Amino acid sequence: MEKLPDQIYRVLRHRIVHGRMKAGSRIAINDLTEEFGTSKTPVREALNRLEYDQLIVTRPRSGTFVVQPTADDVVEVCQLRKGIEWVATGLSARTMPEALLRELREEIVTAKRHADGGDFEPFFESDFRLHNLIVTHAGNTRLVRARSSVEPFVQWLRVLGATGPHRIAGSTRRHLEIVDAMLDRDAEAAMAAAALHVDEVQQWTVEDLGGALGGD
Repeated sequence: MEKLPDQIYRVLRHRIVHGRMKAGSRIAINDLTEEFGTSKTPVREALNRLEYDQLIVTRPRSGTFVVQPTADDVVEVCQLRKGIEWVATGLSARTMPEALLRELREEIVTAKRHADGGDFEPFFESDFRLHNLIVTHAGNTRLVRARSSVEPFVQWLRVLGATGPHRIAGSTRRHLEIVDAMLDRDAEAAMAAAALHVDEVQQWTVEDLGGALGGD
C-alpha cells in the first residue's frame, strides 16, 4: 500500500507537471494539510521530494514556491538527458526486441495522427514510453537511476513548451529516425538521431517558453 507522503508527492507532482500548479506560485502548507486531512509531517516529506526533483524551491522567510524554470534549467536538463540517452540508444539498438520496436513505431504514428486532431496526450504517452524503454533496455541500472532523477523535470518541460503541432511534427520525425535505425541495428545512426533530437528539443523549449522563463 502506498504511503501517505508518497501519495501526496504523486498528486502534487502531477499538478505541477501538468500545469495545475503554476510556475512561480506559492505553496501553502496549511492548505495542503487541510486538503489531505493530515499533519504537516507527510506534507513536508512530499515537498522535500519535490524540492529534490527541483520542481519547487523554499526561500528563507518567504515560503515555498513552484519553480520558475530558466533557460539555464532547460539547457542543463537537456545536456544531462542527451548524455544519458545517447549512450542508452547505442546500447538498446543492439538489444531491444524487434517486435517492441515495431510496436513503438506504430504508437509514434498513431500519436502524430491524434496530435494533428488536437489531442496531444497520446504524444506525451508515446514520447515518455519510447525514451523510457530505450533507457531501460540499455541494461545499465545507473543510467536508469540518472534518467529517473531528471524525469519529473523533463515531463514538466515537455508540457510547458515544444508541444505545438510544428514541434510535435519535428519530434515525431526524429522518433521515427531513432526507431528505424534501431530496427536496422544501426547503433551509430540511432545515437546521432537521438542526440540531434535532444538538441532540437532544447532549442524549441527555450523558444516556446520565451517570456515564461525566469531570469538566468
